[in-house]
Amino acid sequence: MNAEATARLNPAAPAAVTVALGARAYDIHVGRGLLARAGELFAPVLKQKRVFIVTDSTVAPLYLAPLTASLKSAGIRGDHVVVPAGEASKNFAHLEAVLDAMLKAKCERNTMIVALGGGVVGDLAGFAASVLLRGVDFIQVPTTLLSQVDSSVGGKTGINTKAGKNLVGAFHQPKLVLADTDVLSTLPRRELLAGYAEVAKYGLLGDAPFWNWLEKHGAAALALGEKSGGDNAHGYLRQCIVTSCEAKARIVAADEKESGERALLNLGHTFGHALEAEMGYGGELLHGEAVAIGMVMAFDMSARLGLAPAADARRIREHFADVGLPAAPPKTGPRGAVTAAMLMEHMTHDKKMKDGALTFVLARGIGQAFLTKDVPAAQLEDTLKAALAA
Repeated sequence: MNAEATARLNPAAPAAVTVALGARAYDIHVGRGLLARAGELFAPVLKQKRVFIVTDSTVAPLYLAPLTASLKSAGIRGDHVVVPAGEASKNFAHLEAVLDAMLKAKCERNTMIVALGGGVVGDLAGFAASVLLRGVDFIQVPTTLLSQVDSSVGGKTGINTKAGKNLVGAFHQPKLVLADTDVLSTLPRRELLAGYAEVAKYGLLGDAPFWNWLEKHGAAALALGEKSGGDNAHGYLRQCIVTSCEAKARIVAADEKESGERALLNLGHTFGHALEAEMGYGGELLHGEAVAIGMVMAFDMSARLGLAPAADARRIREHFADVGLPAAPPKTGPRGAVTAAMLMEHMTHDKKMKDGALTFVLARGIGQAFLTKDVPAAQLEDTLKAALAA
């Protein structure tokens, strides 16, 4: 581990990762105690001393008061709206309710929107900001590991529809991301693991040394809520977040609108989104869990196609099992037994479809992901059937 990486293990040392998008560049602050410094950190990007906070019914009782207190101490007014927690809030009805609340509060074009919550809140608030008064600025304050390493960075916002996940939305970059690792201490173990799947993704798609590091230290990072965790867990988790954000920042800066390289970030997502759609977005399968299963399937299919060593797929499956992530899809859902045909039907609604062909992220090995449309339907069906039979 180099000196820079060792420094990241100090949970008290603040870190900032920049997403280099020219005049629209912004910083991702990572560290402990950042929520208490929100007023200070927000001030440089505010156009007026006023924000409107979007949060949910789980996060509000925990972190809305500390955030508004920090803002108040800096002379910043903070109005808010609370939406129900859960993926079901990412729809047109709740988007309308959030926009109505913003308009009722007389938000102006210079009013900063703040997303305080996980990926659902970030996607919903960011999309609302992108259309309110034809577009206003917003800040991400992600409160889950999943949102800290993935959805809060890169400007993807949106809602779900009956046809599928995130099919309506906009690219709308935040002005700032504030990732306080202290808030992760209140996450249920399952939510922490769901976020860890996205951390693992960065190693699997383009950073084999990081994956090797995760095999050694991932369990220690996930011990955050345990007595054995403490500062060591915060330090390891902080390194996970910083390394992940650096990887995503590089990719977003090179390909903001996902016309090429950024699509690599969808490793596991084509399979995962199909699983989420079949399970009905009701909490039976979390996004990160679906992505973990999807990444195992992507490497399995890569091995079936003779592209990647079967041993790599086995390593991924074993590591996920070691930390407590699922590696095989659910066998039953709201419609009964899950079949390969059901999942393939969901994939036809994937937003990555182009000219009737679906783009897959496959791999030649750990850390060597690539994009392809050259996937025979028979191989896809075989991969799905094998996963469902596991």
